[in-house]
Amino acid sequence: MSVKEQPANGAPSLETDSARKTRLAQIHKLPPLRLDPTRMADWQIAEGAEQQMKTVYQLAEEMGVEQMELLPYGHHVAKLDYMRILDRLRDAPNGKYIDVTAITPTPLGEGKSTTTIGLIQGLGKLGKRVGGAIRQPSSGPTFNIKGSAAGGGLSQCIPLSEFSLGLTGDIDAINNAHNLAMVALTSRLQHEFNYTDEVLAKRKLKRLNIDPRKLAINWTIDYCAQALREVIIGIGGKSDGFMIRTGFQITVSSELMAILAVARGLADLRNRISKMVVAYDKWGNAITTADLEVDGAMTALMCRAVNPNLMQTIEGQPVLVHAGPFANIAFGQSSIIADLLGMKLADYHITESGFGADIGFEKFWNLKCRYSGLTPNCVVVVATIRALKMHGGGPKVTPGTPLARVYTESNPALVEKGVDNLLAHIETVRKSRVVPVVCINHFHTDSDDEVNVVRRAAEASGARVAVSKHWEKGGDGAIELAEAVIEACQEEPAFRLLYEDDTPVKDKISRIATEVYGANGVSYSQESEAKLKEIAADDELKGFGICMVKTHLSLSHDPALKGRPRGWTLPVRDVLIYRGAGVIVPVAGDIKLMPGTASDPAFRKVDVDVDTGRVRGLF
Repeated sequence: MSVKEQPANGAPSLETDSARKTRLAQIHKLPPLRLDPTRMADWQIAEGAEQQMKTVYQLAEEMGVEQMELLPYGHHVAKLDYMRILDRLRDAPNGKYIDVTAITPTPLGEGKSTTTIGLIQGLGKLGKRVGGAIRQPSSGPTFNIKGSAAGGGLSQCIPLSEFSLGLTGDIDAINNAHNLAMVALTSRLQHEFNYTDEVLAKRKLKRLNIDPRKLAINWTIDYCAQALREVIIGIGGKSDGFMIRTGFQITVSSELMAILAVARGLADLRNRISKMVVAYDKWGNAITTADLEVDGAMTALMCRAVNPNLMQTIEGQPVLVHAGPFANIAFGQSSIIADLLGMKLADYHITESGFGADIGFEKFWNLKCRYSGLTPNCVVVVATIRALKMHGGGPKVTPGTPLARVYTESNPALVEKGVDNLLAHIETVRKSRVVPVVCINHFHTDSDDEVNVVRRAAEASGARVAVSKHWEKGGDGAIELAEAVIEACQEEPAFRLLYEDDTPVKDKISRIATEVYGANGVSYSQESEAKLKEIAADDELKGFGICMVKTHLSLSHDPALKGRPRGWTLPVRDVLIYRGAGVIVPVAGDIKLMPGTASDPAFRKVDVDVDTGRVRGLF
């Protein structure tokens, strides 16, 4: 017997094996989709593919997920009850674990999500039991320049509208929980200012002596809203709140997103939320959400978000969507829970890290693997000829403007000049003692001579190399990449971390700066030096990992420095402490936790077909 979708009102019912075979045979007789990425926008391809996508019940059946472990949100999206599944499969072996990262990207990106989906599809074409985990897109880039993060061409995660427009509400839950902490903090400030100790005691409130100049968090909103970076609130009378200077950060940069990514379960999530620091008192002592007695309510808002979301590739392989983007200002990884599930449910599990290996893979390596205890079998480093030309000295790449001709015409010499950036990222992966596979994410304008330049340089550095045309051809175009990954996974990795838990914090930062970024050293502002002294005196913080905040557009802190910069110093201007997530967050260079919206944002192209209700224009 097997699970079958029921319309509208009911839970799935059981069908006979013969009925299932008849149903699947009818699906297989459907005419092949006519999808051409060279002539169709991503949303048009997704819309076409969605006509034949599997229901979540079919996906669950094929994955080995039982009926009661599936939490449907409609017919094509569901959450998975991670506790039930992991408990049932506790003794099952883990599948191979593959991370996808990239070189330093152009502002247009390198196609990590597209490559992640393409690799899943390529392994599927080879008959492998495969799945993956990607991050939920933020509304900021979705409606700004970069667009959604569903992949592209014939390697996408679908249904696209649901994926791009809030999914099952995880980011909304983070936004609401984070802002509830701010509501608790600002209201307590007002009451402590207005009332005596006696009045507070009658209301069962303890005076926390919050220093309004030392708030540790801001408000959140999941848009690129530069006008909200700095604001003054509490303007008005005594009943209108305490007047303070504050601001907004984009929701996915909240510590709560990092907590969701590293939590091992609901109990761990609850414990970590209670440790989240929201402010400091007048003597410099931390004030947490537990001190405000808001941690329980915050967990209540986020308890459903702990379950990963189930979606699918265009070719019908399962994809888990969980946690968020922005490895330059946040954790930037798919969640540990999603990876634990994926490795039990597949023989090959592909996970995604944000931006280049200097920040995305580095955090996967030294934070995610440290907290999960999982060891990767292989790391895919995505590179494009376009980006290597930029790093070789090509003209500036600006979103929304046509690419210079040099990026679409053969120029092996320019690629040769830029390949040093790729080699830096390969070296970073090799320092973890994990096998690197370079994926040349192929564009139709790339010449064989240009590809051969990259292949020779990468192979000389000890990496495997594969050319992949998944954007244009889907899984069929990713066969070479899939075969290279299978071969790499045969090697036994001698995985090691860059630093130990008890390494001094300054030494941890220095190792990342010098051994990963290529800096000569690190300089600190007076403010960051003062915070590091406090950290050094706190035994709990000594074992925390480092979650660096820096630009993704350069190996350095300066986005204008392309290629492989040498002879520079990393300037750390501030240090944040995320006690709940268990990380120290150095802030390097001039980078904001709230991006800005450009003059030609993506929301100008998004609309709805009022006759069908289908969303158009997402990319």
